[in-house]
Amino acid sequence: MTGLRERKKQQTYDALSQAAIELFLEHGFDQVAVADIAAAADVSKPTLFKYFPTKEDLVMHRIADHRQEAARIVAAASGPPVRALREHFLAGLADREPTTGLNDRPQVLAYYRLVFTTPALATRLRQFMDADERALAGVLGDVLGVDLEAELLAAEVLSAQRILAYRNWLTISGGQSATARYAAAVAEAETAFARLG
Repeated sequence: MTGLRERKKQQTYDALSQAAIELFLEHGFDQVAVADIAAAADVSKPTLFKYFPTKEDLVMHRIADHRQEAARIVAAASGPPVRALREHFLAGLADREPTTGLNDRPQVLAYYRLVFTTPALATRLRQFMDADERALAGVLGDVLGVDLEAELLAAEVLSAQRILAYRNWLTISGGQSATARYAAAVAEAETAFARLG
């Protein structure tokens, strides 16, 4: 069970991140100063930096719980790694998980537009993805026993997932609903994972 102190800390993280994202969406990432965020959240700059070392971290906090997710899935799987990752991605599509790109809630679309169109945030996202790839390659290396094969497979799987998610986001950003996109998203995911199989 999470203690009161941890819950309070999480609430502060979430409040700071929410205040920052609202300001970024309204004014643009580069136009908002850290002092503006601290003032909006009613905390001092040192307090803000205690929770978030960089301005980019205020935004990326939203997807931090998905870091190294593929590695965790493979480590916990009892069957073939690619099958486990495929099943997880398909379940994410069914659940309209934002990381699959198949989510048409306006705030989710706006969040990803902010991330994809802000160079500093796109760079930080790329760093997250590189770390995820290294973690997955490490777990796959344990499963497959061949480092090169593990590194190549990790790169292929995560690239496929990134492309699938981005295609979903682009289509939905263009006006199609998540429900209308779902069948095509599943078909594209099946095609991509079949190539990896």
